[in-house]
Amino acid sequence: MDDFEKIAIDLLSGIGKRIRNIRINQGMNLKDLSQKTGFTKSYLSQIENMKREPPISTLSKIAFVLNVDVAFLISGETQNTEAPKITVVRKGEGRANYGPFGEKGFLYESLGYKKFDRLMDAYIITIGPEFPPKAFFHEGQEFVYVLEGAQEFIYDGQTYFFEEGDCFFFDSDKPHYSRTVGKKQGKILMVFAVQKASAPGELLSLNKIEMEK
Repeated sequence: MDDFEKIAIDLLSGIGKRIRNIRINQGMNLKDLSQKTGFTKSYLSQIENMKREPPISTLSKIAFVLNVDVAFLISGETQNTEAPKITVVRKGEGRANYGPFGEKGFLYESLGYKKFDRLMDAYIITIGPEFPPKAFFHEGQEFVYVLEGAQEFIYDGQTYFFEEGDCFFFDSDKPHYSRTVGKKQGKILMVFAVQKASAPGELLSLNKIEMEK
């Protein structure tokens, strides 16, 4: 087992334990959590027992239902639950985690973790040289700006190539994934909104999210 695999297993184990502990402390059984999130009891049980690797979007919905920040589920670090109108993350203060378990070579640096009641998440993502083992699809929207290098992006079966300075905006409910191409390590700014706008200025509830189970 290499260092990356060990880190991924440790992260996954910690996430499962934290979800179970918070759920139990709130007097909630798996059936309750299933009804509130829309995920099956079996799927949630597999997450808690390290048998499934949940993407960030799944963790965002579970965190919303448990009334905790998704960063706490991932890192275990507590956070002030008050909601200041403005939060600042200085250079070097981004919270880094390896990609959502199975994305070898990917590193996610959270830029918005200090904002507890945020409606979106922003990340600087270092893109690995290989495609993740599974494509992502979930309700919501993503905006991506290519900071460094070049990447091959697959969206709903179609291939796109993006270079430094390019940006793209897409609905997340179609299968999508990417990898670095070329010699230079790829790096992007990704802004992810769990909610999807149904009208200008209007956002849907987190309860509307549907994820691959």
